[in-house]
Amino acid sequence: MYLRFLSRALPYVLLLAFCTAHAAGRELRVCADPDNLPYSQEDGSGFENRIAALVASELHASLSYAWLPQRRGFVRKTLNAQLCDVIIGVPEHFELVRTTDPYYRSVFVFAYRADRGADYRTFDDAMLAKARIGVQLVGDDLAATPPGHALALRGLVNNVVGYVVYGDRPQAERMIDAVANEELDVAVLWGPQAAYFARRQRVPIKLTPAHAPADLFGMPFEYSIAMGVRKADVILQHDLNAVIARRRPDIDAILREYGVPRADATYARNAEVTQ
Repeated sequence: MYLRFLSRALPYVLLLAFCTAHAAGRELRVCADPDNLPYSQEDGSGFENRIAALVASELHASLSYAWLPQRRGFVRKTLNAQLCDVIIGVPEHFELVRTTDPYYRSVFVFAYRADRGADYRTFDDAMLAKARIGVQLVGDDLAATPPGHALALRGLVNNVVGYVVYGDRPQAERMIDAVANEELDVAVLWGPQAAYFARRQRVPIKLTPAHAPADLFGMPFEYSIAMGVRKADVILQHDLNAVIARRRPDIDAILREYGVPRADATYARNAEVTQ
């Protein structure tokens, strides 16, 4: 009887041993930019580095990186080249990858000195007509971001300064520095970037949400951010979704530590952040 039981149980024992050994040797290979604060940095100081470490720990996996500047062809050269398995921050439903459930939602913001008496809240604010305004230019074709479109529709072109991605320092850092040094009166840029560099200024920088004006209601001024895997990696997507669900409070704590402005349904839509 014992031999009969053993012969029946042995396949399951072997399967359990295989799965245990496989889990013990699991590796989470992350695709990331080595110099892209506040998201990722080769020294691990970005908030996406912190989230990646949390995910790897939850999956009982070792963490490794495939580093490449996040330029044109990033997904093709990293994820789809099998150098890594997950990108920690991509827009929800990003068409080049299979995305997880989103783990935060953020918004473009107005960034300006808190000690100058101005208070920028909408793209129809009369103060913008006389303000020196900084906007982000994205991609190799220097495309305008949604705030850039909103300003152009209002004829605010001559007093707008565009900041390209490439430079000796991060684009957002240069813009926030220009606000602090009064080279700009206000900058309109992506919230997580603005918050990170605003906190590092010697003067108080105020951030207020830059919501979509009525004439651009169909253009997104808020984005939900998820993780991205290869199109065929359904199992990894499922595992990551489970981690996001279980560890959401810890992920929220990391984002809060980095001052990320939130536009999630559970956060006040009009919340302000003063750095």
